[in-house]
Amino acid sequence: MRKLLLNSTAIATVAALTASAAVADVSISAASEFKYKSRSSAIASYDGTTYANTSEIAFKFSNKTDSGLTVGYVAEMISDGGAIAIDESSISIAGGFGKVVLGNNDGVGEYGIAAVDLIAEESSSNVLSSTIQTNSDISQGNADATKIAYHLPAMGGFTGGMSHTDSGQTSGTDTTTYGASYTMDAGGNTITIGGASTTTEASTTDTDSQNLGIKIVTGNLSVIVSNGTLQKVDEDISTSGISASYKLANGITLGAYTVSSDDNLDAGEKYDASGIEAQYTIAAGLTAVVNMNSYNYKVGTNADTDMSSVSDDGLSTSLTIKAAF
Repeated sequence: MRKLLLNSTAIATVAALTASAAVADVSISAASEFKYKSRSSAIASYDGTTYANTSEIAFKFSNKTDSGLTVGYVAEMISDGGAIAIDESSISIAGGFGKVVLGNNDGVGEYGIAAVDLIAEESSSNVLSSTIQTNSDISQGNADATKIAYHLPAMGGFTGGMSHTDSGQTSGTDTTTYGASYTMDAGGNTITIGGASTTTEASTTDTDSQNLGIKIVTGNLSVIVSNGTLQKVDEDISTSGISASYKLANGITLGAYTVSSDDNLDAGEKYDASGIEAQYTIAAGLTAVVNMNSYNYKVGTNADTDMSSVSDDGLSTSLTIKAAF
């Protein structure tokens, strides 16, 4: 009888603990894309056609505590050309105070707006320069390096935050990023203003980058105008861009963009690119994108120009098949 009572008590205790334990919500999503690309370049070794494949699978866990906090964990695996790696891995804690993200994930630079944000497959020109900018986004501080990020709760269309990456070394470089965006309604049109500013500290000259953009959505038409800057040793680069996209009734979205970048400290160094694309939704979760881009890069004449830079111009076309699950 005693043994039966103990067993019954143990079963009841386990059942009670199981009933009171929080059960996390789990979601799994995946995406994969296959690209065929043809390129014509002033550099003969760049001419030709290529295949590329990129895939990603994301595991997301979310749990609500008794105190009202939402605790989350995300892990994303990415395969680019066959190599598999953990792309993002972080935990988050959210509540009335906002949201804190700890680990390898994007920084608050995501609040900034770049012209190519409307383009599904932006230009991949691979110009031979490590100095010139090819879009108007911030240049550092937003990658998936280990960081602490804080996001403000949304307040009447306004939100923002700060993220910090610690190098972990006395002589290393830390990166601090601030970002914010504001969305408003103007006569049935949606207007969003977003920007980001980031600084990477150095023992001599810091690296500073800023972005500011505006996005206007009116019906099926979206337009972005943006500008980005980069200042560091021997570099003072300004990049501007504009893009537009329009959703047709037949499931096709047309897009176009242009980007221009020049370095005030490297006389004559300049990058220009423009492109058009068409996205077609074949079925739910299956999309085809046809893209055509032209680009032109000119090496500057100053001595501080990156010596590995090579002038180039060309045209690239691509067909990308995307699947989302």
